[in-house]
Amino acid sequence: MDGGKFLLQLLKIVAGFVLALIASGLFLAWGFFQAAHPGENPVAFGAMVGTGLVAASVAGAAAMLPAGIAIAVAEFARLKGIVFHLAAGGGIAFLIWTLGPEAGAETGAGGVRPGSVVALAAGFFAGLVYWIIAGRTAGCWLQGPADPQSNSEV
Repeated sequence: MDGGKFLLQLLKIVAGFVLALIASGLFLAWGFFQAAHPGENPVAFGAMVGTGLVAASVAGAAAMLPAGIAIAVAEFARLKGIVFHLAAGGGIAFLIWTLGPEAGAETGAGGVRPGSVVALAAGFFAGLVYWIIAGRTAGCWLQGPADPQSNSEV
């Protein structure tokens, strides 16, 4: 294990998680409120940004454990692909949205809660932001070959 790479990756993980939450919260606020351009209605736009930041903190509290597990799996298994991170972000967001406090509320067409598509898209967006910052270098601090079949020694 390379200590310097490990410390740098930990910093990337924290920054990636926080920025992914902020991006997801802003996306949720935009998706649900669809505020106008800042020049047209600056108060509504400011309210949307404020709501997005609050949504990011609430989503962070709800997603901390499942995201931590997904990050640990990605790090130790060296899963650097974008597909894993998008699927993890979308899956966590959909899980939190489905199991949320109003899970027994009236559902829309097909038995899915209204707003599920926006929540799922916000999770995909969070996974993308995390992958750009930290996911592309997952497991870089571990020693040895990433793939046991890539070892050329016989």
